[in-house]
Amino acid sequence: MKVAPKLDEKPAGGVPMRGRWYELAEVHLQDGETVESALRRFKRKVQTEDIIKEIKRHSYYLKPGEKRRTKQALAQKRNRKKRTRDVE
Repeated sequence: MKVAPKLDEKPAGGVPMRGRWYELAEVHLQDGETVESALRRFKRKVQTEDIIKEIKRHSYYLKPGEKRRTKQALAQKRNRKKRTRDVE
């Protein structure tokens, strides 16, 4: 059984939300760096850490059956794409 850390045990760069700690993407400005380039680095970091994907996944509840159907639909779509690529 996995035990969540207590709210007192704060990991570096984390934020408590609904009894769990969530990591945040942090970007520190370097000497002589423009805000635009730091913003670009931040966007890239958010994208690589799949933060947006996680937020969307936890934004609403999916019933187990719905989750299974979605997973099967994605697998069918992947297989269809693979077959069309193999034909070409």
